Amino acid sequence: MTYLIDAWLDRPQPYLRILDRSTGAVCISLEGDALDELRDQGDLDLQELSTSEPYVLKEQVRSLFLFSYARALRP
Repeated sequence: MTYLIDAWLDRPQPYLRILDRSTGAVCISLEGDALDELRDQGDLDLQELSTSEPYVLKEQVRSLFLFSYARALRP
């Protein structure tokens, strides 16, 4: 499965989405507090999102999936 990172972080209401490249379905959608938390933890690196290196992008997507799932499990 391949993914597409759709990130608009420099707008008044920033968001980051991970899309399934073949279907266009949204797998992860992060906004507001979630993005702030990622930045505070140091897990959101703009240079990594802008790179074309497959390994770096794969690790970034993996990290975003883990963060999203952990956040969903919070009470």
